[in-house]
Amino acid sequence: MADEDLKAELERLRAENERLKGQRTRSVTLKVSEKGGVSVYGLGRFPVTLYKEQWTRVLDMADDIRAFIKENDARLKAKQE
Repeated sequence: MADEDLKAELERLRAENERLKGQRTRSVTLKVSEKGGVSVYGLGRFPVTLYKEQWTRVLDMADDIRAFIKENDARLKAKQE
């Protein structure tokens, strides 16, 4: 490859790399697991999988969880994105 071709390819790859870095914002998705649970993807490195009864219990506690987070806000850490 000519020197100009290499420079052009390098610039193209840099631009593509920046574009891909911008796409890192993952969306949260739901799937049915192999064992019939509900898996939530996109919250962290691994999915969170619970059976429907467990999700119902967690969802029923939503107000309690929000209150707990508010009461313990000073001690809780936030993930840096």
